[in-house]
Amino acid sequence: MENRIKHYREKNSLSQGDLAELCNVSRQTINAIENNKYDPSLQLAFDISRNLSVTMEDLFVPKVKNRS
Repeated sequence: MENRIKHYREKNSLSQGDLAELCNVSRQTINAIENNKYDPSLQLAFDISRNLSVTMEDLFVPKVKNRS
């Protein structure tokens, strides 16, 4: 899965720290999720999508595989 957290966070004029505060996690957690170094819990994924006012389907998208 890929995420579009950074895209929607910036669209909502939020810093990583702002989003982290809204979701009750550290800024480092948001950074790690945005950089695909950490998968959020289901609850945190819902919290992020709610705070960014987008659906889970818009926020998390399957990776596109190259077909040969």
